[in-house]
Amino acid sequence: MITKNVSRTLFPGQVAIFALASALCVSAAAQQPANGTSSPSPSATQPSPDTQNAPGKLSEPPKEGFWGHMNPFARKKWVDKRLEPVRGELNELDEVNAKNARDIKDVDARATAGINKAQTTADAANQTATAAGQQAQQANTIAGQATGKVEQIHGTVDGLDKYAEKNTVSIAFRRGSTVLSADDKKQLDDLAASLTGHQGYLLEVEAHAPGAGSVGIQNSDRLAEVVKRYLVTQHEIPVYRMHAVALGNAPVASADTGDTKPTPVRTSYVELRLMENSLAAQDGSTPRLNPSQSGASQP
Repeated sequence: MITKNVSRTLFPGQVAIFALASALCVSAAAQQPANGTSSPSPSATQPSPDTQNAPGKLSEPPKEGFWGHMNPFARKKWVDKRLEPVRGELNELDEVNAKNARDIKDVDARATAGINKAQTTADAANQTATAAGQQAQQANTIAGQATGKVEQIHGTVDGLDKYAEKNTVSIAFRRGSTVLSADDKKQLDDLAASLTGHQGYLLEVEAHAPGAGSVGIQNSDRLAEVVKRYLVTQHEIPVYRMHAVALGNAPVASADTGDTKPTPVRTSYVELRLMENSLAAQDGSTPRLNPSQSGASQP
């Protein structure tokens, strides 16, 4: 009754608005849960500020619109405003990734430089060790050569005063005569010919003559001078290579008979012994005489 009266008093536009409000109320009542429970409050459904702003988590945009999702007719400015926090977090992640990439590249570059430096140092040390080994080997070779030269010098010094007898020539004289016979001269000529071009030799000249005391010594000295004079004047044998001694009638041992007991001198003769230094034998220049040039034996 009242409704009828109200409808009579309302305008047509007011009636349409009232009908629309009634329809909305009915629709809202239809969306209520069947069990009669009330829908959660907006404060219960929305996330708390602590959870929304937790570090490491992207903030979720709030659900808007009548049907519980984003308004499909939202403006670009509104969308950009909602996406701005996400872009900031993405930019921060990009900066972190770029920084990590730069750090990795820097560490790799420093590691490569360190390896190259270590390799260079090792190569330099290897070269130094190789050079030191070569120098040590050269020093060892030089030391060996020096040792050989020192031994050679020692051998040379030791051989300076060492002479060995190489040949013997005996020149016989008639009693009371100081004249050289043809055979004597030939023996001296052969001896001088064998000494041509040779060094490191000496001639020992021993003169013997019968006669007691100074008489025998003077006679033997004249015989030695005759032999030396002939070698100097005829064959240019240096005087310093001849060492003479006048023994007179001093007893001598007989080399032919093997008798070592000295016997008195009964004839006049001069004995020449060719003495060679050991150094002269090293170059093969040792003077030699033929067996026929050994001269007459001691009378």
